[in-house]
Amino acid sequence: MKDSKRWIIVALYAVAMAWVESAVVFYLRTLSGHLDPAQTDVLPPVHGLAATEVVREAATLIMLWAVGMLAGRTWRSRWGYAAIAFGVWDIFYYVFLVVITGWPTGLRDWDVLFLLPMPWWGPVISPVLIAIMMIVWGTLASQGEPFERPFRSEWKAWALNFTGILVALYVFMEHALRVGPEAAVAKHPTTFNWPLFIIALGLMAAPIVHTGKQIRSRRPVALETSPTT
Repeated sequence: MKDSKRWIIVALYAVAMAWVESAVVFYLRTLSGHLDPAQTDVLPPVHGLAATEVVREAATLIMLWAVGMLAGRTWRSRWGYAAIAFGVWDIFYYVFLVVITGWPTGLRDWDVLFLLPMPWWGPVISPVLIAIMMIVWGTLASQGEPFERPFRSEWKAWALNFTGILVALYVFMEHALRVGPEAAVAKHPTTFNWPLFIIALGLMAAPIVHTGKQIRSRRPVALETSPTT
Protein backbone atom coordinates (compact mmCIF):
# COMPACT_ATOMS: atom_id res chain seq x y z
CA MET A 1 0.00 0.00 0.00
CA LYS A 2 1.28 3.48 -0.89
CA ASP A 3 2.09 5.88 1.93
CA SER A 4 -0.55 8.31 0.67
CA LYS A 5 -3.25 5.64 1.04
CA ARG A 6 -1.99 4.81 4.54
CA TRP A 7 -2.30 8.52 5.40
CA ILE A 8 -5.90 8.61 4.19
CA ILE A 9 -6.88 5.44 6.09
CA VAL A 10 -5.30 6.68 9.32
CA ALA A 11 -7.06 10.03 8.89
CA LEU A 12 -10.42 8.32 8.28
CA TYR A 13 -9.94 6.27 11.44
CA ALA A 14 -9.17 9.45 13.39
CA VAL A 15 -12.26 11.21 12.00
CA ALA A 16 -14.44 8.27 13.08
CA MET A 17 -12.81 8.32 16.53
CA ALA A 18 -13.54 12.04 16.72
CA TRP A 19 -17.25 11.43 16.16
CA VAL A 20 -17.30 8.82 18.93
CA GLU A 21 -15.50 11.21 21.28
CA SER A 22 -17.86 14.08 20.42
CA ALA A 23 -20.90 11.84 20.96
CA VAL A 24 -19.66 10.72 24.39
CA VAL A 25 -19.02 14.30 25.46
CA PHE A 26 -22.48 15.25 24.17
CA TYR A 27 -24.06 12.49 26.29
CA LEU A 28 -22.16 13.57 29.42
CA ARG A 29 -22.96 17.24 29.00
CA THR A 30 -26.60 16.53 28.23
CA LEU A 31 -26.88 14.49 31.45
CA SER A 32 -25.38 17.36 33.41
CA GLY A 33 -27.34 20.03 31.56
CA HIS A 34 -24.13 21.81 30.61
CA LEU A 35 -23.46 21.70 26.88
CA ASP A 36 -21.07 24.61 27.32
CA PRO A 37 -18.06 23.35 29.33
CA ALA A 38 -17.31 26.90 30.45
CA GLN A 39 -20.20 26.55 32.88
CA THR A 40 -19.72 25.12 36.36
CA ASP A 41 -19.91 21.39 37.28
CA VAL A 42 -18.95 19.97 33.89
CA LEU A 43 -19.46 16.30 34.91
CA PRO A 44 -22.82 15.00 36.20
CA PRO A 45 -22.81 14.09 39.93
CA VAL A 46 -22.80 10.31 39.30
CA HIS A 47 -20.70 8.04 41.52
CA GLY A 48 -17.66 6.67 39.68
CA LEU A 49 -18.21 8.80 36.57
CA ALA A 50 -15.05 10.90 36.98
CA ALA A 51 -12.81 7.84 37.31
CA THR A 52 -14.50 6.18 34.33
CA GLU A 53 -14.01 9.30 32.23
CA VAL A 54 -10.30 9.45 33.09
CA VAL A 55 -9.82 5.82 31.99
CA ARG A 56 -11.80 6.48 28.80
CA GLU A 57 -9.48 9.36 27.95
CA ALA A 58 -6.45 7.13 28.47
CA ALA A 59 -8.04 4.41 26.30
CA THR A 60 -8.63 6.94 23.51
CA LEU A 61 -4.97 7.93 23.51
CA ILE A 62 -3.90 4.28 23.39
CA MET A 63 -6.19 3.61 20.42
CA LEU A 64 -4.79 6.58 18.48
CA TRP A 65 -1.23 5.50 19.29
CA ALA A 66 -1.96 1.89 18.31
CA VAL A 67 -3.22 2.74 14.83
CA GLY A 68 -0.02 4.69 14.20
CA MET A 69 2.11 1.74 15.32
CA LEU A 70 0.22 -0.54 12.92
CA ALA A 71 0.31 1.85 9.95
CA GLY A 72 4.03 2.67 9.90
CA ARG A 73 6.92 0.56 8.69
CA THR A 74 9.73 2.28 10.61
CA TRP A 75 9.75 3.86 14.06
CA ARG A 76 9.74 7.35 12.54
CA SER A 77 6.76 6.62 10.29
CA ARG A 78 4.89 4.84 13.11
CA TRP A 79 5.13 7.85 15.37
CA GLY A 80 4.35 10.02 12.37
CA TYR A 81 1.07 8.22 11.70
CA ALA A 82 0.25 8.31 15.42
CA ALA A 83 0.77 12.10 15.35
CA ILE A 84 -1.48 12.38 12.27
CA ALA A 85 -4.18 10.33 14.00
CA PHE A 86 -4.07 12.48 17.13
CA GLY A 87 -4.04 15.76 15.22
CA VAL A 88 -6.93 14.86 12.90
CA TRP A 89 -8.93 13.43 15.82
CA ASP A 90 -8.47 16.57 17.91
CA ILE A 91 -9.53 18.96 15.15
CA PHE A 92 -12.57 16.96 14.04
CA TYR A 93 -13.60 16.48 17.67
CA TYR A 94 -14.39 20.19 17.78
CA VAL A 95 -15.86 20.17 14.28
CA PHE A 96 -18.34 17.47 15.28
CA LEU A 97 -19.16 19.17 18.58
CA VAL A 98 -20.22 22.20 16.55
CA VAL A 99 -22.37 19.95 14.35
CA ILE A 100 -23.96 18.12 17.29
CA THR A 101 -24.28 20.84 19.93
CA GLY A 102 -23.52 24.18 18.30
CA TRP A 103 -20.53 24.58 20.62
CA PRO A 104 -17.85 25.90 20.45
CA THR A 105 -19.12 29.18 19.11
CA GLY A 106 -15.57 30.32 18.37
CA LEU A 107 -11.92 29.34 18.69
CA ARG A 108 -11.56 31.48 21.81
CA ASP A 109 -14.12 29.50 23.84
CA TRP A 110 -12.69 27.75 26.93
CA ASP A 111 -12.64 23.96 27.08
CA VAL A 112 -11.56 21.22 29.48
CA LEU A 113 -8.94 19.56 27.28
CA PHE A 114 -8.08 16.56 29.47
CA LEU A 115 -8.50 15.35 33.03
CA LEU A 116 -5.15 13.50 33.24
CA PRO A 117 -3.30 13.95 35.57
CA MET A 118 -5.41 16.99 36.50
CA PRO A 119 -7.80 19.23 34.54
CA TRP A 120 -6.31 21.07 31.54
CA TRP A 121 -8.00 24.32 30.53
CA GLY A 122 -7.39 26.32 27.39
CA PRO A 123 -9.14 28.17 24.56
CA VAL A 124 -10.14 25.86 21.71
CA ILE A 125 -7.56 27.36 19.37
CA SER A 126 -4.66 26.24 21.59
CA PRO A 127 -5.08 22.45 21.10
CA VAL A 128 -6.01 23.04 17.45
CA LEU A 129 -2.65 24.76 16.85
CA ILE A 130 -0.82 21.83 18.43
CA ALA A 131 -2.91 19.39 16.37
CA ILE A 132 -1.95 21.17 13.14
CA MET A 133 1.72 20.92 14.08
CA MET A 134 1.33 17.19 14.78
CA ILE A 135 -0.27 16.63 11.38
CA VAL A 136 2.51 18.56 9.63
CA TRP A 137 5.31 16.64 11.36
CA GLY A 138 3.48 13.33 11.03
CA THR A 139 3.05 13.88 7.29
CA LEU A 140 6.73 14.76 6.81
CA ALA A 141 7.83 11.75 8.89
CA SER A 142 5.49 9.21 7.29
CA GLN A 143 5.59 10.39 3.67
CA GLY A 144 9.26 11.40 3.50
CA GLU A 145 10.87 7.95 3.83
CA PRO A 146 13.61 6.86 3.47
CA PHE A 147 15.67 9.03 5.83
CA GLU A 148 19.45 8.85 5.87
CA ARG A 149 19.76 9.43 9.62
CA PRO A 150 18.23 7.13 12.27
CA PHE A 151 15.35 8.35 14.42
CA ARG A 152 17.53 8.44 17.56
CA SER A 153 19.97 10.89 15.92
CA GLU A 154 17.38 13.67 16.21
CA TRP A 155 17.67 13.87 20.00
CA LYS A 156 18.42 17.61 20.07
CA ALA A 157 15.24 18.46 18.18
CA TRP A 158 13.23 16.13 20.39
CA ALA A 159 14.78 17.57 23.55
CA LEU A 160 13.48 20.97 22.48
CA ASN A 161 10.13 19.42 21.62
CA PHE A 162 9.71 17.74 25.01
CA THR A 163 10.70 20.99 26.72
CA GLY A 164 7.96 22.73 24.76
CA ILE A 165 5.49 20.03 25.74
CA LEU A 166 6.31 20.52 29.43
CA VAL A 167 5.87 24.28 29.08
CA ALA A 168 2.51 23.83 27.30
CA LEU A 169 1.35 21.37 29.97
CA TYR A 170 2.17 23.92 32.64
CA VAL A 171 0.15 26.57 30.80
CA PHE A 172 -2.84 24.20 30.47
CA MET A 173 -2.68 23.01 34.10
CA GLU A 174 -1.64 26.30 35.70
CA HIS A 175 -5.20 26.91 36.86
CA ALA A 176 -5.49 23.44 38.44
CA LEU A 177 -2.11 23.84 40.14
CA ARG A 178 -3.26 27.13 41.62
CA VAL A 179 -6.80 26.30 42.79
CA GLY A 180 -6.71 22.48 43.02
CA PRO A 181 -8.10 19.76 40.70
CA GLU A 182 -11.67 19.76 42.06
CA ALA A 183 -12.06 23.53 41.87
CA ALA A 184 -10.46 23.52 38.40
CA VAL A 185 -13.11 21.12 37.07
CA ALA A 186 -15.89 23.33 38.41
CA LYS A 187 -14.75 26.60 36.84
CA HIS A 188 -12.46 27.64 34.00
CA PRO A 189 -9.67 30.22 34.46
CA THR A 190 -10.12 33.82 33.40
CA THR A 191 -6.78 34.30 31.59
CA PHE A 192 -4.53 32.23 29.33
CA ASN A 193 -0.74 32.65 29.31
CA TRP A 194 -0.33 33.29 25.57
CA PRO A 195 3.30 34.52 25.67
CA LEU A 196 4.48 31.34 27.40
CA PHE A 197 2.29 29.17 25.16
CA ILE A 198 3.77 30.74 22.00
CA ILE A 199 7.24 29.92 23.33
CA ALA A 200 6.06 26.34 23.87
CA LEU A 201 4.81 26.15 20.27
CA GLY A 202 8.17 27.36 18.99
CA LEU A 203 10.01 24.69 20.97
CA MET A 204 7.59 21.97 19.86
CA ALA A 205 8.18 22.92 16.22
CA ALA A 206 11.83 21.79 16.37
CA PRO A 207 11.19 18.28 14.91
CA ILE A 208 9.21 19.82 12.04
CA VAL A 209 12.14 22.07 11.12
CA HIS A 210 14.66 19.24 11.53
CA THR A 211 12.68 16.73 9.47
CA GLY A 212 12.00 19.31 6.76
CA LYS A 213 15.72 20.06 6.50
CA GLN A 214 16.50 16.36 6.13
CA ILE A 215 14.03 16.00 3.28
CA ARG A 216 15.32 19.11 1.47
CA SER A 217 18.98 18.21 1.90
CA ARG A 218 18.68 14.85 0.16
CA ARG A 219 16.84 16.06 -2.98
CA PRO A 220 19.90 17.48 -4.80
CA VAL A 221 21.76 14.24 -4.08
CA ALA A 222 19.01 12.23 -5.75
CA LEU A 223 19.33 14.37 -8.89
CA GLU A 224 23.08 13.80 -9.09
CA THR A 225 22.86 10.01 -9.07
CA SER A 226 21.88 9.66 -12.72
CA PRO A 227 24.16 7.21 -14.62
CA THR A 228 27.09 8.71 -16.50
CA THR A 229 27.85 7.94 -20.12
